[in-house]
Order: sequence, then structure tokens, then C-alpha cells
Amino acid sequence: MRGLALAAVLAVSGCGVNFGAAHHASAQPGDIKPVGDSSALSTPTMAAPDLPELFGLPKSIAFAADFADLRAGLDGRVGVAVMPVGGGEMTQLGDWTTGIAWSTIKVPLALAALRHDPDGMRATAEAAITFSDNDAAQELWTSLGNGSQAADAVEAVLREAGDATTDVAARHTKLAALESDDLLAFGATDWSLSDQVHFASRLPCLPRANSVVSLMSEITPSQSWGLGRLIGAEFKGGWGPDDDTGKYTVRQFGLVPTLNGPVAVALAVEPTSGSFDDATDMMDKLALLVGDHLPDLRGGLCSH
Repeated sequence: MRGLALAAVLAVSGCGVNFGAAHHASAQPGDIKPVGDSSALSTPTMAAPDLPELFGLPKSIAFAADFADLRAGLDGRVGVAVMPVGGGEMTQLGDWTTGIAWSTIKVPLALAALRHDPDGMRATAEAAITFSDNDAAQELWTSLGNGSQAADAVEAVLREAGDATTDVAARHTKLAALESDDLLAFGATDWSLSDQVHFASRLPCLPRANSVVSLMSEITPSQSWGLGRLIGAEFKGGWGPDDDTGKYTVRQFGLVPTLNGPVAVALAVEPTSGSFDDATDMMDKLALLVGDHLPDLRGGLCSH
């Protein structure tokens, strides 16, 4: 590692919980998944033919070049997006661009619930974020009202953070149409990498968001792969198998400190093998690449 050497490797394991399953040591195909329809899954071109296009040119093309080198050795689809906190140019690389949010949606959900009931939902939000507990997430959801009311509350947080398009999935499910509690359907929300990194870039600037961001620095070691390998990162992961193939997609977003302020990062991988372990290994490699290039990536601060 060079520069800030923020990519120190922690002694953690790469296991976690499928969004739709209760907390356990490792997620496996066949675990319970969110109810509802989860099937929904320019800038200059670099001179070298294997370099990806950039959406927002970084200070140095070294990051893009090293991403291309890493990408060549990864078997599967991957995506990374970075953006300064407070706003600015976004850099997006890779061929994974959008998919199911899985447990990453628990961050805006927790903020919406804590705004509604800061004292009553504190312990529940802690369980939903730090351990990715699904029962706790469902409790946060139901605290916001019926399915439509809860979806409105979470979407309001997304809009406030600059995500103008993400539509929380629960309002479109069959049970939601019957005004029933559609258990964990919000995890089936389709959340693009670009919208997610925009949300992350504004998250620490939102009113009352400090409590949620603080919880993102306390993720349990068993889920601290990827951005959890970087010193000082505040993050949340999400993962689950495709309904049809059982192959895992793993996502993560968060904030990583730099000398000129935090940078927002969103990562996603979909290994050809479909293995959860292969996915978290790919996430580790992507995160360490980001950590190695923090001096090349511009961070930022909230304007207020």
C-alpha cells in the first residue's frame, strides 16, 4: 500500500446473513429471501483498450488503470463508484451498475425510523445496522406505519440525500396491495450503484444522521469484509442469492476517511461461481484497491 496506508487488513472472516434470513454464521443458497418481486435485478475513453470508461475523471488515471488490471483477474461482474462527501464528481467503473439493495437499504430505513422515534428505536436500529438483524429491520419498518407509509418515509430520506429515482420495493408487492405487512420486502428494492453513492455522499450531512453513521462504524467483525478492511471506514453491506440461480450478489457502501475529507464508496460484485465466499473475497480486493488510491480520490466535507 502507498500514500495514506489506510487499507490495513483486519483479522475478520467473510461470513454474513442473507437479508431475508435470521442472523447466523454464514449465508448459504436456499436461505429465506425477501418476500416480493426481487427479480428486478461521457467522459473520455482511456487509450488502452481494456480501460473502463470513467463517469467523472479522477485526479489520476492510475486508479482506473489499476482497476482494469484487477478486473481482468476477477471472474464475475463488479462495480465501484466513488464520490466526495458533500457532492462533486462521481467516478464509476465496472460492468455491475444496478441490482437488489438487500441489507444496504437498512441505512436509510434506520434513519427514517430514528427520526420518527429516536429513543424507542435506538436499540433496534443498532441491531439492524451492526448485526444486520432482519427482525430488527422489520421492527423499524413497521414503526413507520403501513407498507405505503413506511416506503414513503424511506424514500423521503433518499430524496433528501439526492437520490431522485430509487423506488422502495414494498409498495409494488402483492401483499402491499392488500395492505398487509410484506415481511422484508423493502430489501428487494432496486438501488443503482450511482444512486447509492450519491446517497452515501450526502448521508453524513443529513439532520440526525450522526447516530446512523456512528453505527456504521460498529459493524460486527463477521461482516467486516470489503470496506471493513479499511481503517476508519463507516459502512453497511447487503447480500443475497438470485431467486432463479441461487448465485450471490454482494453489495456494500460507506464512507472512507482521507486527508481532505471522507470519500463515499459503493461496491458490488456478482461472481460467476455464485459463491458467497468468492463474492466477499472480490469485495476485499476492490476495497483494498480503493484504499491504495485514496490519495488519488478527492474527499469532501458537508457545507453546513
